[in-house]
Amino acid sequence: MQIDLHQLHNLVSKRADEIAASVSGTGYLPKTVIGVATFLLDHEGQVDLLTAKQRAVFDAFIAPLLARRSAKV
Repeated sequence: MQIDLHQLHNLVSKRADEIAASVSGTGYLPKTVIGVATFLLDHEGQVDLLTAKQRAVFDAFIAPLLARRSAKV
């Protein structure tokens, strides 16, 4: 899976409100999602390096937010 690192950086740095809205009521914290996104940024978007729990966070929150933004472009 190829991740647009610029878009991921934008998600973490400028769209934290969208992250907070996406986790609202789920029991997850925004900082958990931001932590997984930051890990991906630090490792050049290598999704294969995520643990099972990190991958679940990625699939549930980060991937849909990235897809939503790229659908708008």
